[in-house]
Amino acid sequence: MTDPLTGLSTEHSELDTEQELYTEQSELYTEQSELYTEQSDPRYREIDRLPTEEIARLMNAADATVPGAVALAIPAVSAAIDAIAGRMARGGRLFYVGAGTSGRLGVLDASECPPTFGTDPELVQGVIAGGEAALTRSVEGAEDDHDGGAAAIAGRGLGPLDSLVGISASGRAPFVLGALDEAARRGALTVSVSCNPGSPLSERAEHPIEVVVGPEVVAGSTRLKAGTAQKLVLNMISTIAMIRLGRTYGNAMIEVSAVNEKLARRATRIVGDITGAGSAAARAALEAADWNVKVAVLMIEHDLGPDGARALLKANGDRLEGARHAGGAA
Repeated sequence: MTDPLTGLSTEHSELDTEQELYTEQSELYTEQSELYTEQSDPRYREIDRLPTEEIARLMNAADATVPGAVALAIPAVSAAIDAIAGRMARGGRLFYVGAGTSGRLGVLDASECPPTFGTDPELVQGVIAGGEAALTRSVEGAEDDHDGGAAAIAGRGLGPLDSLVGISASGRAPFVLGALDEAARRGALTVSVSCNPGSPLSERAEHPIEVVVGPEVVAGSTRLKAGTAQKLVLNMISTIAMIRLGRTYGNAMIEVSAVNEKLARRATRIVGDITGAGSAAARAALEAADWNVKVAVLMIEHDLGPDGARALLKANGDRLEGARHAGGAA
């Protein structure tokens, strides 16, 4: 069997062989003078003449290589997450900065933290070159504004407890470089996520993360494999940081914001799963607890009112595990 993107053998499945394949791919790409993300793969140069299903299969095969590339970056991703979570535990914030697709992915990840983990919207923020208008349309020249990136960070008052993740498929976007340089000047932690090795962004970041996915099916369209790789990495950063901060219980979303009926049912199910209570009792406790899952759990297990449950939770550092077992209960 061969890799659909490189024609290299994929017969072996061991991790060492995966690393070997990655190295061979990298050597193949570095024979070209262009950035990996800008190269044109000759196998895709006539895709406009292929049947739709064949193009779809080619794209699917290309996408299937992304998780392997991300896997090779996991040590760097893990180190960055531990550094970010350590600062957040002391009151720091997390900022994603990018332009174009990279910026939109950062804003997306940041915007999903409040409903998923019950965070204040200020805790995780997405900054995109060109501002909110760039979320739905291209803002010409925004990516090239180095000073604009620095100003965006200065305006948010980053400090030593904060962390900035600069996202750029090429690793060269001036707006992102400006933001990262300003964050570093202010003593904030700097992390980069790029899809080219040895980029300027990697050279400047304390924690460079490089996921080299190679040329795109449509040459230079980094919303494809590169965008998928970035999304996977950002998923890890936000989710694992929140797990480290105790904003899950096992794999349950105990900080879920019940802002609609679907999420209300999810919160009810979580309380029932943890306590063994029926859905009616779980929902009643949640309603009395203003839909705070942790408070509802403690109300049921310790036979407390909402205020007593909140006090118990606060006495245990807002950690449900400690509060559940306080006084020998549950």
